[in-house]
Amino acid sequence: MRQLRESGKVIVQSHGVFDLVHPGIIQHLEEARARGDVLVVTVIRDQDVRRGPGRPIFPEMMRAQNVASLQQVDYVAIVEEATPFECVRVIKPDIFAKGQAYKERDRKIHERIYEEGKEFYFGKSVILETQGFSFSSSNLINNFLDIYPDETKTFLQDFSKHYSFEKIVSKLDTLKGMKVLLIGDGIIDEYHYCTALGRSSKTPIVVNKYLTHEDFAGAVFIIANHIAGICEKVHLVTLLGRKDSREEFVRASLRPNVEPHFFYREDGPTIVKRRYIDQYRNQKLFEINYLNENYINGNCESSIIDYLKEVVKDYDLVLVSDFGHGFITKEIIKAISRHAKVFAVNTQTNAANTGYNMITKYRKPNFVCLDETEARLATQDKFSDIQDIAKRIVAKIKSDFLIVTLGKKGSIGVTKKGEANYTPIFSTKVVDTVGAGDAFFAFTAPCFAQGMPLDFVSFIGNAVGALAVQIMGNKKPVEKHELLEFIHTILNQR
Repeated sequence: MRQLRESGKVIVQSHGVFDLVHPGIIQHLEEARARGDVLVVTVIRDQDVRRGPGRPIFPEMMRAQNVASLQQVDYVAIVEEATPFECVRVIKPDIFAKGQAYKERDRKIHERIYEEGKEFYFGKSVILETQGFSFSSSNLINNFLDIYPDETKTFLQDFSKHYSFEKIVSKLDTLKGMKVLLIGDGIIDEYHYCTALGRSSKTPIVVNKYLTHEDFAGAVFIIANHIAGICEKVHLVTLLGRKDSREEFVRASLRPNVEPHFFYREDGPTIVKRRYIDQYRNQKLFEINYLNENYINGNCESSIIDYLKEVVKDYDLVLVSDFGHGFITKEIIKAISRHAKVFAVNTQTNAANTGYNMITKYRKPNFVCLDETEARLATQDKFSDIQDIAKRIVAKIKSDFLIVTLGKKGSIGVTKKGEANYTPIFSTKVVDTVGAGDAFFAFTAPCFAQGMPLDFVSFIGNAVGALAVQIMGNKKPVEKHELLEFIHTILNQR
């Protein structure tokens, strides 16, 4: 690119999925190419496509090859980001061309996304809105490809009669001014990628070769980032280990509008869960946890309680993300229950606490989010109808509202009045289920606290979950504009 710029060439860039190359895309690229000497097209890689169910239809290499075969296009690159900020900063085009499809998303979904990123990322690049006629790939896919089963399509059609896209946007916008306090276990997720070499000659194990690794701020850290995308003020209270705290990494991983307050335990590390993954099959091989499972000592507990008594009353919503790793004690639960205006709880079942970290240790939470295993363990009932189990939990802990996520079966929500609502699953592509429940909880609890109805809260949760399972681990939060774009797509299913 530098040589082209130095030779005086005008560089134009277009960015997108390019899943179906239809007449609208051809006209857009023709107009973009006519504005300069060189047209560079950046194609979003598969795992970063957030366009709705079944997308992308074609894999990234095929999409790139299709675009490269067009005479209007000079260069093609596959990039990691759905929004073009970083690749624009690197390429430094004279003109960034976006078509009418982008123009519509800017107005309805992305809000001020280009304006917010323009100064740093776009620099001197001119943003050009091409005038070619609108011809949506998503509409073609929705109308001509059978993505969802009839049950889901019927649900979406009925839901859209009660909630227009504009109404959904309006409701989610009301969350912006909410002040949220988040309390819970912070976990650093390490993903170590490897490839199998073969069976050991001396022991019956498969030997793997290390390739690379990624570290993600998970559990309460990613929940904070999810919430910070829809609420302006998020205060995080969590626990780190005094030794090897990883505090610098955690702080760098949090959004700017997350205000963290750390407490420290002397007798254990910041929790790390290290997963070993076969990179080519994306299959988890085994996991090692670094943690102290015991409850924090009395002095640390007293400091946390004193702090919570001071700050809890200032927040509209208190979220408790309880992974059962020694941070949330009975006395801390009592302090939250007594002083919170509205509090929501998720008690996680995992390999370190199965059967011990039950929602039944809480009393009168306003909102509860569990998965099916957690609900069945709480009632010691393996086979009864899940709706009956959910109602029994609500009655026992005196909760106002409970949602149970059911994996491929969707989710079911119940209220203390006995109302129940079933919502089907919206995901068609699963990269990693780790963190999906955290994303569900992070979006649904504020919706509940804002007084939104059961069917709406459940719908938002399942839409968020469909996006979260497309993200490897806790690499990034679900963005509000991604959620709205996804909702806009699925509500137009036929």
